[in-house]
Amino acid sequence: MIEDTGRSRTRRTLSSTAKLLSALNLDGPLLVGLGFLSLYGLVILYSASGQSTVTVLRTLMRLALGAAAMLALTHASPNFLRRLSPWLYLAGVLLLLVVEVTGVIGKGAQRWLNLGIFRFQPSEIMKLAVPMLAAWYLHDRPLPPDWKSLLLVALIIFVPAGLVAIQPDLGTAALIAASGALLVLMAGLSLRLVLLLLLLGAGAAVGGWHFLHDYQRERVLTFLNPRTDPLGAGYHIIQSQIAIGSGGVFGKGWMNGSQAQLQFLPERSTDFIFAVVGEEFGLIGLLLLLALYLFIVSRSVWLAMQTNDTFSRLLALSIALTFFVYVFINAGMVSGLVPVVGVPLPLVSYGGSSVVTLLAGFGILMGLYSHRKLVGS
Repeated sequence: MIEDTGRSRTRRTLSSTAKLLSALNLDGPLLVGLGFLSLYGLVILYSASGQSTVTVLRTLMRLALGAAAMLALTHASPNFLRRLSPWLYLAGVLLLLVVEVTGVIGKGAQRWLNLGIFRFQPSEIMKLAVPMLAAWYLHDRPLPPDWKSLLLVALIIFVPAGLVAIQPDLGTAALIAASGALLVLMAGLSLRLVLLLLLLGAGAAVGGWHFLHDYQRERVLTFLNPRTDPLGAGYHIIQSQIAIGSGGVFGKGWMNGSQAQLQFLPERSTDFIFAVVGEEFGLIGLLLLLALYLFIVSRSVWLAMQTNDTFSRLLALSIALTFFVYVFINAGMVSGLVPVVGVPLPLVSYGGSSVVTLLAGFGILMGLYSHRKLVGS
């Protein structure tokens, strides 16, 4: 009898929770995945920051702000987002132009606007504004898009990406370009056209070599052979690989990583926090982290595929797959598989604007899914 009462109470609790999540337009599994990832990130960040309580509290505040943005955006209908897209894009481009004139310079880059109370990067807006405007443009046109549509979408993508690249911030520029490019791929391009675009992209990369800053060229050359400058440009990658390799299967233990705790590993709480996970939690810790990311991405893609209009499906898929690109680039650069471009590990690295942007994106995705039966009404 007691056991039956306990089960009944559990079922009522689960039912009440499901109703609450439904009323808030939140997806339970995705929310749980994001929650576990954020909690894991806070545990790692405490160690990576040198046991800094202030850093953890600041991150908690940013997570709270991002959660508020996510909750608000789950109630935004696809029709509202479509109407908002051109204005958000225009505002983001104008703010990028303002950054070029009056932006705050930090670490050799002019990326921030100082609003007195806080600073923020307008480039973060474009991670959402670019796929939103591209989806807005393509949603009532035949798919796959023709050449005219592709050229206009390319303009939508590369204007803000170019403005961000000259700040310089190649990492964010790459993510903005990826968010738009993935949306175009999801629009149904033929394999022949994809290959042609890849060739054009490779040609543009070769031509763009001459426009890179010296330190950016160094990063590419160091990626090819970090041992050529072990105490200079190659130092980050070498120390990161040492940290990951020394962790073995089970790691050295939380707050016991020598590379991180003795500060041999640069940017250990931001861009290179993935190496801290490898050193302190080993292969098991990395696999757990990657499993959380895989669950979030796969759940996000499933939600996106359930939407029933072109705008919602393209935008939701772009948000889900851009999150995957975040993880791929960060893990790749820390492991020495791609050049170092300054991309944080999502919801784990210490940072402000990116946390809010990511959670806002998931709010849009969940909102598109929850409004799927109401489109056009």
